[in-house]
Amino acid sequence: MKFMSKLERKYGRYAIRNLSSYIIAMYVVGYLFTLFAPGILMQLSLEPAYILKGQVWRLVSWLLVPPSASPDIFTVIMLFFYYSVGKALENNWGAFRYNVYIFSGMIFTVIGAFVLHFALGQPAHFWTYNLISGIFSTPFSTYYINMSIFLAFAASFPNAEVLLYFFIPVKIKWLGVIYGVMLAVEFVSGSLVTKVVIVASLLNFILFFFSTRNMQRYSPKEQKRRNDFKKMSRPTGGERRSGANGQITRHKCAVCGRTELDGDNLEFRFCSKCAGNYEYCQDHLFTHEHVYAGEK
Repeated sequence: MKFMSKLERKYGRYAIRNLSSYIIAMYVVGYLFTLFAPGILMQLSLEPAYILKGQVWRLVSWLLVPPSASPDIFTVIMLFFYYSVGKALENNWGAFRYNVYIFSGMIFTVIGAFVLHFALGQPAHFWTYNLISGIFSTPFSTYYINMSIFLAFAASFPNAEVLLYFFIPVKIKWLGVIYGVMLAVEFVSGSLVTKVVIVASLLNFILFFFSTRNMQRYSPKEQKRRNDFKKMSRPTGGERRSGANGQITRHKCAVCGRTELDGDNLEFRFCSKCAGNYEYCQDHLFTHEHVYAGEK
């Protein structure tokens, strides 16, 4: 998107690098509060009624509220997973665009909280208390923002594989579909509060992918044009590289040497940190050693 590119050229130097690590650090602080001083979280949550009374720190401090009630081994695994996913998006998009994506989700969540506050007649607070578990909870946390990060990764790298339960290989696009269905069910069956929280937290995903991507490429006319071009393509001798059967290839991994002819599901990306035009497949994009100026 031209507007985003202009913003990046002007303000890109202010982007926070490795933003995912700061997000995980805030979760760690939040879980420490949960274990040793749970009452403090009630003073940090996103509560418009109290913000309007002068507790303006809640506009930011709610980010410390962890996405789940209490930490366990699965929480640690998920935190590492979201860190790796966020880091992958930052490497692919660039720090500035990743910053815009995350902060827009946070801003939309704050706006949604105030909309809900006035729509419900200015409730005292959004905290709820579970009599069985004895745990206070609030709908306004970074849980759905984490979901938006995962959905963005699934949309950007649909054919990347993860090991479900550490040994079942699953393509990330199918997990994205499952999460999308779960969110849809939760939205339909949830209360007004749940609906507003989901929409506000995921609005960054909706806007980012439907306003910045060129949807014309998915039209039937454009698909036919691209298919006709592939059929008419023939090696001319001036191509940079070609496949074993003489077919022209446009991509080649600098590590394993695979091209798009080696699999329909292979994806290729250029590394922004490598000096020169080094292209990698999805298996080596985040695992290769960077090539710096002066190296061969």
